[in-house]
Amino acid sequence: MDINYAPFFKRYEELVKAADSVFEKVKKEYPECIKCRIECSDCCHALFDLTLIEALYINSKFNENINGEDRERINNKANSIDRKIHKIKRKAFKELEAGRNEGEILSDLALERVRCPLLDGKEHCDLYEYRPITCRFYGIPTAIGGKGHTCGESGFIKGEKYPTVNLDLINSRLQQISADFIKEIKSKHIKLVDMFVPLSMALLTVYDGEFLGIEE
Repeated sequence: MDINYAPFFKRYEELVKAADSVFEKVKKEYPECIKCRIECSDCCHALFDLTLIEALYINSKFNENINGEDRERINNKANSIDRKIHKIKRKAFKELEAGRNEGEILSDLALERVRCPLLDGKEHCDLYEYRPITCRFYGIPTAIGGKGHTCGESGFIKGEKYPTVNLDLINSRLQQISADFIKEIKSKHIKLVDMFVPLSMALLTVYDGEFLGIEE
């Protein structure tokens, strides 16, 4: 079965465009607080996951734009990083099972530093034009699960009120695109809608018919 990703990627790109507009608006209003600059890679060490549609998109752009030795180099880094992330998450899961407070576990995870496999030796992103939405919001105030966050390099002052991006709402919209995609291809793996994966895994995964639940 030939899968037509175009309409779903278009919807995703519209959300990306809106995210960039929000960032530029906040940057214009609070220029003294935004510290983003070339070769600043603080956001490239944050631990976060991607929804299905975003994983499919970054995987597609990676396959289209990265080849040869560069592809092998990035895949090797992604393999190593994916193992590290798996260990971090496994430790967190065991702590949750042991009865540790979930909020404390999430706070610790937010402090974890994992270098993105797309970050090259010059602190530049190999797929900057197609970077995930989370990367695009980094540097301005965001909130997830009712808790606010901002880049440690920024000039935003704790306790002050600023325009804040609701990442729960963004993830909800991304999951809706993913759900519509799964419905369109008539996948038998409907739980893929609820799947969140690290960028490293998104690069390494082969999103074929078997994975997407449309072939035996």
